Amino acid sequence: MERGAYGIIVTLMSDMGRFAQVDFDRERRCGFPEVVYGAGKTPEQVAAIMKALAQRHGVVLCTRAAPEHAAAVLSDANTKDASYVSSCAILYIDRRDEPLRMKGTTLETILDAEGGEGLVIVCCAGTSDLPIAGEAALSARIMGSRVSLLADVGIAGVHRVLTRTEELRRARCIVAVAGMEGALPSLIAGLVDVPVVAVPTSVGYGASFGGIAALLGMLNSCAGGVSVVNIDNGFGAGLIAHRVNRPREVTP
Repeated sequence: MERGAYGIIVTLMSDMGRFAQVDFDRERRCGFPEVVYGAGKTPEQVAAIMKALAQRHGVVLCTRAAPEHAAAVLSDANTKDASYVSSCAILYIDRRDEPLRMKGTTLETILDAEGGEGLVIVCCAGTSDLPIAGEAALSARIMGSRVSLLADVGIAGVHRVLTRTEELRRARCIVAVAGMEGALPSLIAGLVDVPVVAVPTSVGYGASFGGIAALLGMLNSCAGGVSVVNIDNGFGAGLIAHRVNRPREVTP
């Protein structure tokens, strides 16, 4: 390790086989350790980076993790306590104390357990949007928020979300995940007085253009309080929702 520009601690490239420089100072600056993006990395690369992070942090998160990434991490004696949630491609190591610690390998097990502060509600329009909604929900939960997930509440059956209005109004921040025309965030934002983080997904028929139609619909929302992340960016939405839910205390 060495301290680089701006006092940030990084690993030498040789430590990671010349493929990564891990930012071990991220937690101090930003409140949570560096998160590993698994897509495009080999199983060996993901395993090496997660092992290095686990040596210095009590929690490590990898998004877009494939089964082969999970197998490589679980086969290492130093990271065999990792857990893999295959439904939303989340791989994590959590060695923190209760009640902050996240445990389980399914969305239901993790979100039903005690733990987390405040309340973030993640909604998804359809079952096909669940992988992205799950990524958002688990990202917010592992960072320290209490999270509830409402699935299949899209506007095709508008009563499904309208009957949850009182529940939605108890949240400090809401993540609304939708593909197709992406109308769900606008509807929810018209019912609540808290920020809504909109996540367009690549779910939909040809004219949805891989999520571009939903993205543009969300950006053009006439409802106040809607902010939009990139297509399929459940992690980014979960991070924003967590920070809204648990704002940092400012020292005078």
